[in-house]
Amino acid sequence: MPNMSVSDPRLYVALDLPDIESARAMVAMLGDAVVSYKVGLQLLPLGGTEFGRELKRAGKNVFLDFKLHDIGATVEKATRSITEAGADLLTVHATPDVMAAAVRGRRDSGLKIMAVTVLTSLDDNALLEMGYFTNVEELVIHRVRQAVDAGVDGVISSPLEAEKIRTMVPRDFLIITPGVRMPGGDKGDQTRIATPKDALKNGASHIVVGRPITQASDPCKAALEILANIGNS
Repeated sequence: MPNMSVSDPRLYVALDLPDIESARAMVAMLGDAVVSYKVGLQLLPLGGTEFGRELKRAGKNVFLDFKLHDIGATVEKATRSITEAGADLLTVHATPDVMAAAVRGRRDSGLKIMAVTVLTSLDDNALLEMGYFTNVEELVIHRVRQAVDAGVDGVISSPLEAEKIRTMVPRDFLIITPGVRMPGGDKGDQTRIATPKDALKNGASHIVVGRPITQASDPCKAALEILANIGNS
């Protein structure tokens, strides 16, 4: 198992916790083992953006997973406001007008825009119920092409699509994969999953892990086991 000081910026821990104090305590518990964190919608109305600033001041990498989706003008203005948080990454939904608006809104701030392709909780049957007459992979690939054209910095996809995406995007294009589980781990509400090592081997640039760490009896031990699984991938 890695030394406690070992961390890997490719591992983003999702702080999907009930309040800021719980998130702050989790960061303290993980210590130097984790350097990258995702702050999502659960914490947004509780001060998630300011908490992102706090994490940046502590030297952490910050991923604001707010999944913006609105008319272009609103997304552009919201993105411009979010740049003040100094975060590294921001998610928007992968529709052409939304992605283009976010790119305009981030200006030269350095904020990287990530487009959400298809949520990892969805499968082909779920898409059919939603009115999409295509399968998950086809829809993901279609949205990736649109993301590249829109000038975003990367996409969010399941580990299962990462390998194909990597063959069709620029070398520095980011591919972030949630739906990552350790061998034999509980899938939860995820349907398209892979191990941390396999996700990175298949083309992901970063992985997101939430409950397998934050709901573990020993979160730091769980994080170190994931880092060991990543190894030299």
